[in-house]
Amino acid sequence: MLSQVYRCGFQPFNQHLLPWVKCTTVFRSHCIQPSVIRHVRSWSNIPFITVPLSRTHGKSFAHRSELKHAKRIVVKLGSAVVTRGDECGLALGRLASIVEQVSVLQNQGREMMLVTSGAVAFGKQRLRHEILLSQSVRQALHSGQNQLKEMAIPVLEARACAAAGQSGLMALYEAMFTQYSICAAQILVTNLDFHDEQKRRNLNGTLHELLRMNIVPIVNTNDAVVPPAEPNSDLQGVNVGLFDSPPGSDDAKLIDIFYPGDQQSVTFGTKSRVGMGGMEAKVKAALWALQGGTSVVIANGTHPKVSGHVITDIVEGKKVGTFFSEVKPAGPTVEQQGEMARSGGRMLATLEPEQRAEIIHHLADLLTDQRDEILLANKKDLEEAEGRLAAPLLKRLSLSTSKLNSLAIGLRQIAASSQDSVGRVLRRTRIAKNLELEQVTVPIGVLLVIFESRPDCLPQVAALAIASGNGLLLKGGKEAAHSNRILHLLTQEALSIHGVKEAVQLVNTREEVEDLCRLDKMIDLIIPRGSSQLVRDIQKAAKGIPVMGHSEGICHMYVDSEASVDKVTRLVRDSKCEYPAACNALETLLIHRDLLRTPLFDQIIDMLRVEQVKIHAGPKFASYLTFSPSEVKSLRTEYGDLELCIEVVDNVQDAIDHIHKYGSSHTDVIVTEDENTAEFFLQHVDSACVFWNASTRFSDGYRFGLGAEVGISTSRIHARGPVGLEGLLTTKWLLRGKDHVVSDFSEHGSLKYLHENLPIPQRNTN
Repeated sequence: MLSQVYRCGFQPFNQHLLPWVKCTTVFRSHCIQPSVIRHVRSWSNIPFITVPLSRTHGKSFAHRSELKHAKRIVVKLGSAVVTRGDECGLALGRLASIVEQVSVLQNQGREMMLVTSGAVAFGKQRLRHEILLSQSVRQALHSGQNQLKEMAIPVLEARACAAAGQSGLMALYEAMFTQYSICAAQILVTNLDFHDEQKRRNLNGTLHELLRMNIVPIVNTNDAVVPPAEPNSDLQGVNVGLFDSPPGSDDAKLIDIFYPGDQQSVTFGTKSRVGMGGMEAKVKAALWALQGGTSVVIANGTHPKVSGHVITDIVEGKKVGTFFSEVKPAGPTVEQQGEMARSGGRMLATLEPEQRAEIIHHLADLLTDQRDEILLANKKDLEEAEGRLAAPLLKRLSLSTSKLNSLAIGLRQIAASSQDSVGRVLRRTRIAKNLELEQVTVPIGVLLVIFESRPDCLPQVAALAIASGNGLLLKGGKEAAHSNRILHLLTQEALSIHGVKEAVQLVNTREEVEDLCRLDKMIDLIIPRGSSQLVRDIQKAAKGIPVMGHSEGICHMYVDSEASVDKVTRLVRDSKCEYPAACNALETLLIHRDLLRTPLFDQIIDMLRVEQVKIHAGPKFASYLTFSPSEVKSLRTEYGDLELCIEVVDNVQDAIDHIHKYGSSHTDVIVTEDENTAEFFLQHVDSACVFWNASTRFSDGYRFGLGAEVGISTSRIHARGPVGLEGLLTTKWLLRGKDHVVSDFSEHGSLKYLHENLPIPQRNTN
């Protein structure tokens, strides 16, 4: 339960002004406040979302991801968004960006409305300029240059500033929107306009007609006639949004979603120097709109990293600002899950190796003991996916008794290797007498593993995280929701035997992958497992979080002139046809030119035809044929299906050059009986996995004896190839001394560095 919501720089809300404040105070905030209207209704006292249609009873959007379906969007711009820091003039860069975003959405067919501040600031700039110019030359000369700089400018009355600035502000908006071929119209209102029913109807009609003609209404209060604002202190701070503690504090976190029930248990800070109502007024107005079926997001419009696209990001459903929703999820938020994974992982890392192994053994037992429940859940997933997923993906989604048995065997291998993982001493050094240094293995921290289709990935990754003492966030594909749920429950049951149930979390909320990739303060490493497109998307979306994975699995097999006839077709069939959707499946077959038109080549082609593999010809291969298969569009293609590119090379060096140019550094194979050629290939091909006379499909953590893998990495830091337990560990340094200080080791100090290597103790892994 939230205890406090703060908005730095606001004064307490004036309760008796509520009807007026709803329509005006949100004009003076450090925020952009898009109100997204799903079902249009007429509003009686909020000018910037008044629409001309009869009342309909709809519900606001429950989740951010639904905002992309909004038809009508109202963007409310606070004073600090459109005003420069000196409050004399407009922030033209931000204003231009806002106009561009509104125009983009308008041109997408949405109905856009703009509620803006800025007239006072624009007018203040103009009036200050006029006052300075009106100073007599004599007065300026007699004042002296220094005194001139310090010359006091009279306090400018806000209504006069508004009167001088309103026409200029609108002219600026018109000029900007014209650049996008969009017409804008000004709606100038006062508080009294909303207390007169006839005026409200007139305003409704005006807005309705403007929206019908695809014109952007720009709503502003007529500040030239409003009562003067109460004076307020010059408070500092521009932290924007709803926070769970004062924004300036170290632990302050932006509240992602705000629910109507939360308002009873919150505290509001004071209002801003240029504000009229403060965050309390904005929250009350947002909740009022929410009750009427309008979704609201309050976001920072001045942050330099996000202000350039904050409006379009909100409409796309990204996690920007605070989203107001009437639907509160039953489970924890992903941020809370991240915190639980962090604390649970730290507890997991402090367990004895035998205890972590015991958890993994128990999970392995549960996979076989609860086999019927797991397969029943998987059957539901398969039934729901039928007709929606391609055959290769259905195969990845499917679980079976043999798969579960293999999983259990792999988990027991992980349990055995976990005995000597966390806390293993890698190096011991005697720095000086009674000063000893150790380098020991420790967990990376919190892992985010995003995987598609394959529910068997969940227990594998969970076991590796448990063995390495890492907290774990799992985000599985919705196509495997039932399977993932039961497997996660079994994982937590196993973790419970040593009280670390929360170390492994399954993200079930409607979080977008891109939003998860922004949680850089909660996640230490992202590991994507799925299509090359998924990996690329995550690598692009990750902000400040390392991503371990491969963008593509373009695996090659080079058939040398000395290859064995008996081995080639067997190796090609297994590499390409056994599981074509896998990232370690063969995608390009390189043939030595001497093998063309030989019985061996004919056997390869015949086998591929029998297996119904579609063949694409590389440029060189096509040049040898009168009637060739379709020439490949790109030699850098990962098919992920029963398709294969065949290309001709002159020799082993030509094959290596081709692999380096078109490969993805995943897995590459040579088939030959010449040992010298094979060793040359093994030493010179720069890929994570390089094989001789073996299928590409051996590139796998389980087949390598790692028990399982969290993925296959083609990066060079810090793990490469199938990543098992060792790839989920990092190190820390432990120094044990007795009142040692660096000054004792100076030129005239009493101590000298020894830097002696010490023997590493052997741990009992029985």
